[in-house]
Amino acid sequence: MAEGSGGDVSEFLGQNPDLAQWVDSLREHHETNKQWLLRREFVLRNLEVFPTVQPGTMTPSLDKLLSLSKVWANSVFLGCRYPQPVIEKVNEMAEGITVNEADVCVHKTRGEIVGKGKRPSTSDAESWVKKSKTGPNDTDSKGAERNSGRPAAAAVKSGPPPGAPAEQQPFYNRLYKAVAWKLVSAGGFGPNLDHYEILRTCVESCKASLSCVFVPLKDIPDLPAGCTQKEGQVCELRCQTVYMGTGYGRDECAARAMASKEALKVFQGRKVTVKLCRRRFRGRDVEDLVLLDEQPRSSTLPPALSYPF
Repeated sequence: MAEGSGGDVSEFLGQNPDLAQWVDSLREHHETNKQWLLRREFVLRNLEVFPTVQPGTMTPSLDKLLSLSKVWANSVFLGCRYPQPVIEKVNEMAEGITVNEADVCVHKTRGEIVGKGKRPSTSDAESWVKKSKTGPNDTDSKGAERNSGRPAAAAVKSGPPPGAPAEQQPFYNRLYKAVAWKLVSAGGFGPNLDHYEILRTCVESCKASLSCVFVPLKDIPDLPAGCTQKEGQVCELRCQTVYMGTGYGRDECAARAMASKEALKVFQGRKVTVKLCRRRFRGRDVEDLVLLDEQPRSSTLPPALSYPF
């Protein structure tokens, strides 16, 4: 299928029920109907680009097509950043797909988000990230969200449904096994691993994808006062709406690597558990889904850079 959109896609699938059943099995648990219908169209439009794809059979070509579809969807709906050649490729593959402007992630400047006021600064970004994990921190991360097109003043919803941890737990049990085997094959957890690549491949082997949210450190208000400014990026990792880790780095790649390292540390225990926890988001406490291990740790989590609920 190389053309058609919306109703044409549904009509095409109605004429090919076997294909419809197969393609619907590729939907991610966390995708909204709107996001899935557009990513589904991306996959169908590009089947002919990967002639070796056989519906119902996992092949390297299908893995590549699905990965590209997730890159495109993440960049459009979540604001994730990828190398420019990759973005150009997926945008070319998505040519002809109609996306409503209201559904596209809106990138705002600090001035647009928090208005006028004193610009925060810090001389030690690493200490800010560490402090947010180990002690009280009223960091107001309003406006830091980049995986939503909602205005900064939009009301925060009530949070995840009560049964959400139990619904997510089977997926993270599978992911735990995938990560454990991957770390064994890599010789164990260590500083020289490509932590992000290990986490990404394990997540994708479980038919899901990572969501990376980046916020410049200087754009986060209410950092510790009396410090000199230091550039850097803060990255938050989620998978299927569950928070996995936060990391700081000099650029997005370094921040993502540190967040991935923090996330992988959770998988070193005997099991992982999805729990409802309180976090700060836009100046208020919210309930968030968080992946935890059995190790005792501070009840204070880093402030949320994004909030899917």
